[in-house]
Amino acid sequence: MTLIDRTRGVLQRAALAYRGTPHEARLVVTAARLDAPLRVAVAGRVKSGKSTLLNALVGERLAPTDAGECTRIVTWYGDGHTYRVMLHPRTGEPRQVPFHREDGAVEVDLGGTPPEDVDQLVVTWPSQALRTVTLIDTPGIGSLSEAVSRRAWEVLAAEEDETPADAVLYLMRHLHSGDVEFLRAFQDTEVSRPNPVNAIGVLSRADEIGVGRPDSMASARRIAARLSGDPLVRRVVQTVVPMAGLLAESAVTLTETEVAHLRRIATQPPRTVEGLLLSTDRFLEQMPELGLTSMERQHLLDRFGVFGIRLASTLLRRDGVTATDLSRDLVARSGLDDLNGVLASLFYRRRDVLKSRSALLALDRLLHEHPVPGSVALSGELEEITASAHPFNELRVLSALRAGWVAGKPEVLADLEHLIGGTGTAVHERLRLDPEAGLPERTAAAGQALARWQRRAENPMTPHELVVAARVAIRSCEGLLADLAVVR
Repeated sequence: MTLIDRTRGVLQRAALAYRGTPHEARLVVTAARLDAPLRVAVAGRVKSGKSTLLNALVGERLAPTDAGECTRIVTWYGDGHTYRVMLHPRTGEPRQVPFHREDGAVEVDLGGTPPEDVDQLVVTWPSQALRTVTLIDTPGIGSLSEAVSRRAWEVLAAEEDETPADAVLYLMRHLHSGDVEFLRAFQDTEVSRPNPVNAIGVLSRADEIGVGRPDSMASARRIAARLSGDPLVRRVVQTVVPMAGLLAESAVTLTETEVAHLRRIATQPPRTVEGLLLSTDRFLEQMPELGLTSMERQHLLDRFGVFGIRLASTLLRRDGVTATDLSRDLVARSGLDDLNGVLASLFYRRRDVLKSRSALLALDRLLHEHPVPGSVALSGELEEITASAHPFNELRVLSALRAGWVAGKPEVLADLEHLIGGTGTAVHERLRLDPEAGLPERTAAAGQALARWQRRAENPMTPHELVVAARVAIRSCEGLLADLAVVR
């Protein structure tokens, strides 16, 4: 029986135990969540580029990126058959509210309701991307308004209810002490709340690190790699991915008109373009021979920034580059492809584990805060699931590794982290093989890993913590071999 099935079973028995109580509906909602898309929150400090990143992930300019009143409200974006916005007030019943699209973004008419009286907005939008994941846009941490800043804490570090999000994308430009505090609040050391595999760090606005220079993203990747290896960062996020959010958003929503305007810039000699892009003022005011109005130039700056304009004009100098080609190349260079790959590896392929974690956490809290006849038996079943389910054991060991509680040679710990899925759960990622490696090579590598970790577990000189971790690695290797045997 799979982890998700075991979780669903204990929730069904809990619903029977709580039948007729005010908590029955809560359990029904929790069980339904197991079959819903993974919930991923986008969080970070003020002006870190959260809404821009969300738009890039969806492939549409849905979330407003200005400082309007709706950016102070937690907003959910999910797939649906119709276009609809529901306002959930802090008191009273939810209601549908009118909206319109301003320059692509969804602008909601709150109907006179103050933003501080709105608990959340739920935007339903037919979208291929949103069929896999429901995205939660949160107000900025560190806002001048404490009430606005508190909204994100309520979503991701809830104290009185289950955490609405299964995982979080946390945008950072530098690692601020408030960032660490926030991420630690979202996690804890409970097996059912894995840490830190439910968080990915994003080095946002990465193109600005190099002040828009052509090598800005290369510099950002080096910084992200350094952050990913920092012990403090490793304890709160799985990895750090550099991202030029504005470029990614513009690339996936590129228009033919914008390409035509960029082509005019690309016709100029590279040195001329470099001189034009030395400052935004020069770009807005010089070279009337481009045939672009000040409004059109400002639009390009707003959509691409200096880095994006420079990069797009360079790419367009190649022969035969179409708008589709340009969009694809800009997406790749923005870091969006890399981020989507990390999301797929660390979140989407682990969706059942992350969703089970959220459900079991909710049930555990209910059993402790509102016990009923049968609660003790249910608590025992819940503990048995969290203790025996191998995915949770992997997460426990990963947490211990990231916290520095498991000692060993760096190469041994790196091998362990890969085997238990710390860098991705696909077979080739666990075994550190090329994605194109064939079945014989994968089977051989898994067998070698199994023997390697069996020797470590049986060696009397191996520290106790590493022996415990080795047993989990052995189970992971056995699972890999079993899966590969089925493929054969």
